[in-house]
Amino acid sequence: MSSSPVSPSVAAQPYGRPPLRTVQVLGDGAGAGSCAHVRSLATGLAARGVRVTVCAPVQAEGEYDFTGAGAEFAPDAVSVLRAACAGADVVHAHGVRAGLRAALAIRGRRVPLVVSWHGEGPTAHGALGRLSRILERRVARAAAVVLGASSDLVDLARRRGARDARLAPVAFPAGPETPSDPGKVRAELGVVERPLLVAVGSLVAHRGYSVLLDAAREWRALEPAPLLVIAGEGPLRAELARRIAAERLPVRLLGRRRDAAHLLAAADLAVLPSRWETRALPAQEALRAGVPLVATAVGGVPELVGEGAVLVPPGEAGALASAVAGLLADPARRSDLVAAGRIQAATWPSEDDTVAQVLSVYDELTERRR
Repeated sequence: MSSSPVSPSVAAQPYGRPPLRTVQVLGDGAGAGSCAHVRSLATGLAARGVRVTVCAPVQAEGEYDFTGAGAEFAPDAVSVLRAACAGADVVHAHGVRAGLRAALAIRGRRVPLVVSWHGEGPTAHGALGRLSRILERRVARAAAVVLGASSDLVDLARRRGARDARLAPVAFPAGPETPSDPGKVRAELGVVERPLLVAVGSLVAHRGYSVLLDAAREWRALEPAPLLVIAGEGPLRAELARRIAAERLPVRLLGRRRDAAHLLAAADLAVLPSRWETRALPAQEALRAGVPLVATAVGGVPELVGEGAVLVPPGEAGALASAVAGLLADPARRSDLVAAGRIQAATWPSEDDTVAQVLSVYDELTERRR
């Protein structure tokens, strides 16, 4: 995924001062949103004269081309990460697990640590939940600043003991450069005279796809019955495919798609059934594309979408099915949602805004050390 150029509205380092050096840390399991965010930061920071090193899994470099954004790339091996951090003015980790690795890498050094919490899912129960809370506390307390992508994450970081936790919404990444042809997309999917519903996201438990299939069972009674397509890949694929076949649901699994934005632009409705989210990229793409959205009222979603979506309780298939059926039968309501969604999207920060905010945090931390 590429990012649009970020204009250098913040001046590069003044003459006579060495360039600011930052290491961006991504760990195993980093999501597409985190990787795209780091790619965007690398582009903007490099444009402002900052020296950026990205420590991440090798496959992330292959997909997101951090070097093409102006950064140096280093594999995320422990020894490599520690060496990269040795010369840094600021280390910026993305996610709790990456934050723990970064904290260990700079242990004993006077290097400020910034940790962005993009959201890694709700805290589990039992022993796993206790371990998660211990890790969150350790990372929150090790960080000079925690940047939360949504207000609920800022509150969580403060509860875990963060000294300084701030709201830092992640900017919507640049969309496809070429406009899509919705008619062509629908024809390729075999959807001509029936509604098209689109859900985007990895096939994992917290995305709520089991509830979405429950709702799809109810949509079969609609005339014409809508087709739901799910763009994403993950460990639940086989389980979901078995259900779709056994129950003859009007659902297709498309696998991982690079044209998710085009799919959304061709949809009659977008659906986000997650059990938990922060600043969900599919929700942002839907509102920017002018597609009515039905989403669950979880995590940072209500704050993100405002009045630009219909919100339903998580885990309630009946509420989800009713909301979708009601919108399909009400073109005027869909038009109102589209208008409200575009107004809401206009309030979101740009990539340039996000880079400027992050750089101001770096400057603040480095000034403290002088």
